[in-house]
Amino acid sequence: MSYCNKSANASSSRKSRRESLPPLLMTLFSLSSQSSLFSLFSLFSLFSLFTLFSLLIVASGPLRADTASATTAMESDSNPLLQFDTSRGDIFIELLPREAPENVANVLALVRGEKEIEDPDSGFVFRPNYYDGQRFHRVIPDFLIQTGASVNHPLGAPGDTLADEINANSLGLDRQLVLLPGGAINPILDINDRSEFEDEVLEYLLADMDIDSEDELMEEQERLFSRLRSLSIKQLYELQGYTYHSRYPTRPILRGTVALANSGPDSNSAEFFIALNDSPSLNGKYTVIGKVVEGLEVVDAIASTAIDPARFSRLSTSIYTARQVNGPVNNVALQREQNVWEGKEELETEASIAADD
Repeated sequence: MSYCNKSANASSSRKSRRESLPPLLMTLFSLSSQSSLFSLFSLFSLFSLFTLFSLLIVASGPLRADTASATTAMESDSNPLLQFDTSRGDIFIELLPREAPENVANVLALVRGEKEIEDPDSGFVFRPNYYDGQRFHRVIPDFLIQTGASVNHPLGAPGDTLADEINANSLGLDRQLVLLPGGAINPILDINDRSEFEDEVLEYLLADMDIDSEDELMEEQERLFSRLRSLSIKQLYELQGYTYHSRYPTRPILRGTVALANSGPDSNSAEFFIALNDSPSLNGKYTVIGKVVEGLEVVDAIASTAIDPARFSRLSTSIYTARQVNGPVNNVALQREQNVWEGKEELETEASIAADD
């Protein structure tokens, strides 16, 4: 992927109600002061009306994310918490360094302005807060919103690309077959026709089996069918060039998941997307670095308008600032959690070997 209005109406309505509030109170006060019945009871009634009107304003508007509620929603307070202040509102993202340490460290350095980037024109070296001033340049409603593209940054790409950090086994891809028992293609692959099947499955399988002619295909068809029936999704993705590890856990891409966009295996950088819905077809191909803990309503507002990455649009949402809002990463706590995970993996491996014996 190196793609990788309801909210607007609500905002406009809320603004109009707020603008009408002072004249309304002035009119009520004027009418009350002109009446000979103006009293403490009238003042109390006026205050009650004002309170009720204020509650209606608050209740009718969209929820607003804040640091306190975002911190409460985090899985672990040892994880970095990022705040993206956008033209649509604030999005809080909890990074997951235990699951993708190298890529999370890279994104965190870009947010903090710790990564050196050389200007290709002047040769000067800068340390920008990389996401400040970026925009969500790609929006596919009901699928994802994406930002951080190097083509939209005046300094370009922030250094070399990084390898994927994905555990296919923890995603269950080693147990998911390309072909289901009845012969249907596994829906996880999101393959819709014969042409896609040939391009995304057969081409890689034939290359791995060194079959490059029709005669060889006829001779090897039985072996090809046997291989195809036993081929797991993990094995298919490995044929496509993806590599996996078992050092860290990897979670599936669900609604609110933050993952790095790429142009193929091991091509991670600054660009990331936020999933709008559960997306099993993306599992195993994109490194998950975090999740939205507050501000999903802002994400949905951004996603209300499709944005083509090939064309600049004034409707695209801008990122004013991106910053870490909690303390430094607790490396001791992260290491403790990592030791627990590695111990669990070791026990599971030993149990699997014992079961095979």
